[in-house]
Formats: sequence, C-alpha cells, structure tokens
Amino acid sequence: QVQLAEYGGGSVKPGGSRTLSCGIPKYSGRTYCMGWFRQAPGKERERVAHIYTNNGDAYYADSVKGRWTISQDDTKKTLFLEMNALKPEDTARYYCAARIRPTSGTCGTPEAYEYWGQGTQVTVSS
Repeated sequence: QVQLAEYGGGSVKPGGSRTLSCGIPKYSGRTYCMGWFRQAPGKERERVAHIYTNNGDAYYADSVKGRWTISQDDTKKTLFLEMNALKPEDTARYYCAARIRPTSGTCGTPEAYEYWGQGTQVTVSS
C-alpha cells in the first residue's frame, strides 16, 4: 500500500508564502506522476499542479501559474509546492496524489491518480 503524507499547511496572510511537502515514506519504487490538488468547502477537487517524475515536466492551473512552483527532490520521493503571493481564494484543503502505473492519458485530473494523502489545510486570511 502506497501511503502519502502531506506537511506544511497552516494559516498565512494574503500576499504571504507557504511551502507544502509530500512524502511516500514506505514506498521504494518509482512514480509516474505526482500532483497537488485542492478542495474548498462546497467546491469540487481541482488540480493545482502536477509533475511527471521521470523528466520533471510540470504543469499548472491558470489560477496559480506564475505564483507557485511544484518540484521534487533528487530521490523523486518528496514532492513540494512552493506557494507565493497567496490569496484568500487559495484557502482550501490541499492534497498530494501519486500515480505509479504509466498512462497514455493526462495526469491533470483527479481520476488519473491511484493514491492520495489525507490533505493539509491552508487558510489565507488577514
């Protein structure tokens, strides 16, 4: 069983920064892609950013493009989300997800992912 654990959530003021991290502590194999998603109360889960772990190609939602950066460490087992210029509308629970098996489809949707973390809350408020 692949288990993901997210860290780094909390409260931050508008315009501030926060970095989330996600690890797969008990998995020694490779992943195909990993992503960050978020879900605010009453809204559907949406993709924030995802990365193809083999080549590092990263993709972003328009709402965060230019503000945030998804990255992985050298082991490709820890995923990061550097969030800058945070806005109140970024308030949500943030989830890390991983897909192990390669796919010809996109990794840009929740349906692409096989494993999910429990999420970490980010609240942007003055």
